[in-house]
Amino acid sequence: MTADATPNRAPLNWPAIFMFLITTIPVVTVLPWYWATFGFDGFEWVCFFVLWALNGMSITAGYHRLWAHRSYEASKPLQIFYMLFGAMALQNSILVWASSHRVHHRHVDDVDHDPYSAKRGLWFSHLGWMLRNYESGKQDFRNAKDLEANPIVAFQHKYYVPIAVGMNFGIPLLLGWMHGDIWGSLLLGGFLRLVVSHHCTFFINSLAHFWGSRPYTTENTARDNGILALFTWGEGYHNYHHLFQWDYRNGIRWYQWDPTKWLISAAKFVGLARSLKRVPEFQIRQALVERQLQKAEENLGQCQDHGRLAALRQSLEAEAQHFKETLAHWATLQQKKVEAAKKAVIDHIEHTEFAHRVRELEESLRQQYLRVRLIAVQAA
Repeated sequence: MTADATPNRAPLNWPAIFMFLITTIPVVTVLPWYWATFGFDGFEWVCFFVLWALNGMSITAGYHRLWAHRSYEASKPLQIFYMLFGAMALQNSILVWASSHRVHHRHVDDVDHDPYSAKRGLWFSHLGWMLRNYESGKQDFRNAKDLEANPIVAFQHKYYVPIAVGMNFGIPLLLGWMHGDIWGSLLLGGFLRLVVSHHCTFFINSLAHFWGSRPYTTENTARDNGILALFTWGEGYHNYHHLFQWDYRNGIRWYQWDPTKWLISAAKFVGLARSLKRVPEFQIRQALVERQLQKAEENLGQCQDHGRLAALRQSLEAEAQHFKETLAHWATLQQKKVEAAKKAVIDHIEHTEFAHRVRELEESLRQQYLRVRLIAVQAA
């Protein structure tokens, strides 16, 4: 660990500290008093939730999945929408946010290079990394040349402060003026919305690396957590995301709460988005089986029932061999697909033999996942 990892060595980041103070103090002091004295009505609460949703999904669908990971393409009107309401979330410009996030994925958990490494503690990954000017958080846009070339991103970066201030004060004040209660609108739709939006986003950097399951990979600290997904517009499936970061989805199953995914799909439906990237189902199931094989192996290593151990070991070895054969079949199919594309008969292959065989392999992996999971349970 370098000197950068020692909290009292880095200078304080006063602009960030000041920003958190002026947004948080009114929420813990003035807001409770105003609520008890005057109360908030339904209109003001609706404004709070609507603005929170617009802020939150401008970060998740815009800053994160569009610009940081390029998991789909968005029309200029949609980009402008994300740009404006993302600035309202007050989490820095698109360029700074996305560049820093790309560094996080490249060096995840590295205490010297990951800007908000979970290995430096829950507090650091949640908020502490922003309160001091750590070397690991130093801005370097060499990984974001594509974003610098985007005129909408460049415009927001150049005029970020006036845009952010205008969106944060202008919209709540306008709504309050229209409704006849400027202070109520400013406190709920302005200050409380901003504090809630901040910490729910920060939960992904912090809690989502400490609390939850790791069904896809143990190579990093990221975890899947359906509860966190409820408060982060679908970002809680973080173990999946760190393995398949270019997928426009985080919650890949229909029952998983991911409103950001649904927003992007809806945008595609009306012609505002295109080229949505999805991880092939086979690769997802491959990762699930690999993780279960690893878990079963770990449990067998701790199994004290020697009478059952030999049988379970034999079963696991058979499953591992079957898994290798399935991957070999998949590789053969991919080669055939490439050859078919060269012969300009890819459509025929995809919709007949190839597609059918892929579905068979996916189902084989699904069944194997269940068998290997049973072995892991029996060995525990």
